[in-house]
Amino acid sequence: MTMGRAVIFDMDGVIFDSERMVLACWEQLAEKYQLSRMREAYIPCIGVNDARMKEIMEAFYGEDFPYAAFRKETTALFREMTAREGLPVKKGVRELLEYLKKEKVPVGLASSTRVAVVTEELEAAGLYDYFQAVTGGDQLKRSKPEPDIYLMACRKLGVRPEETYAVEDSYNGIRSAYSAGMLPLMVPDLLPPTEEMCEKSVAVLEDLVLVREWLERQ
Repeated sequence: MTMGRAVIFDMDGVIFDSERMVLACWEQLAEKYQLSRMREAYIPCIGVNDARMKEIMEAFYGEDFPYAAFRKETTALFREMTAREGLPVKKGVRELLEYLKKEKVPVGLASSTRVAVVTEELEAAGLYDYFQAVTGGDQLKRSKPEPDIYLMACRKLGVRPEETYAVEDSYNGIRSAYSAGMLPLMVPDLLPPTEEMCEKSVAVLEDLVLVREWLERQ
């Protein structure tokens, strides 16, 4: 990997296999709230912060949708699930982070999740110390797909966006990194790569094992 290049990761769906767990929680509560097409509502929420998620859900289900109560219950359900089963780490995460550490590559994280939750989950998995800078969705107003979070993450890390890879799984995340002038790497999770994603990404790779191999060749 070309020295001087940095890497900034998204978290949910990239570091942790959490998107499926969240969707399962949402679908579990859909019946209680008498909500249809929950998966259809959830997909555009992937990669956005809480404020944007509220807008999406109210647009989908109506302005009287009890978002705060729904999110409180889904979050509690998710915490019960992770307390019982643990938060699964994606294949190749530790090996990739170890490789970047060995190569002295600056590593950051830009997640739409609140920074306190990001910190808690990374620490629980023993991964927090791999990141020199962590940015959460509650630290700025505009959510992905706007470039703000990645520009902030680059500033915190002290790197130039055009020399920094962004590892993302969501359409909103790839759009955000692309708008920030970065080098997006898509590792698909729940969302398959589209023509737009292929055009905006420097590479689309199946998992983080292949990301490491790809970076080694750069």
